[in-house]
Amino acid sequence: MTIRRLVLLPDAQLRQISAPVGTITGDVRKLAADMLETMYDAPGVGLAGIQIGEPVRIVTIDTSKEKEERKPLVLLDPEIVWSSEETRPYEEGCLSIPEYYAEVVRPDRVRVRFRTLDGETVEQEADGLLATCLQHEIDHLNGVLFIDHLSKLKRDRVIKKFAKAAKREAA
Repeated sequence: MTIRRLVLLPDAQLRQISAPVGTITGDVRKLAADMLETMYDAPGVGLAGIQIGEPVRIVTIDTSKEKEERKPLVLLDPEIVWSSEETRPYEEGCLSIPEYYAEVVRPDRVRVRFRTLDGETVEQEADGLLATCLQHEIDHLNGVLFIDHLSKLKRDRVIKKFAKAAKREAA
């Protein structure tokens, strides 16, 4: 397992639409393991393949608070098949937009269909933090960032701030 470099805003890769996984190979399993290690190291509760420069539809999530309680989820080709009409606000952050947090309103519950690393197709219903994480990470697979759910003014301000920081680092 390898800790991979995170792709940060304003990198255009984050706007790519990720491709389906296809056949589950050793490379897919290694990518999932690298993603989990990178996510835990960051630390974060979710990571999409594109966030480490891999434009494939893989998501890793673990909402447990303690290392001893870890329950990692690896989702291949996840898609939201149902979402509740009820919504709730949640303060979101993103490993690709470090140290920036904002309240985003999303459906409170979702049902997601995905494949496991064993190739089994599963449907899972989630609410609360897990539902928010699933929606956030699946958005990444479609080139959508959580700041896209904010007002244009807030979004533009964040993008400008990170573009300036990237320019300073490149100089």
